[in-house]
Amino acid sequence: MRRQGDRRLLWLVVGALLLVGGGLIYLIYGDFALFTGLLCLIPGAGLILFLWGLLSLIERWVGD
Repeated sequence: MRRQGDRRLLWLVVGALLLVGGGLIYLIYGDFALFTGLLCLIPGAGLILFLWGLLSLIERWVGD
């Protein structure tokens, strides 16, 4: 149950980063800035996903 809740929170954080962050960049600065902003936001979301996966792997390895 906890892992399922953690997974939902992870997707909410990544979605908020990309959608809300990208939406604000688009509204304030326009199309081209959205493209360049996504070039930074997507690797940032990937880093969050990588770290979450690494921590999940360590948690399973240790034995919960």
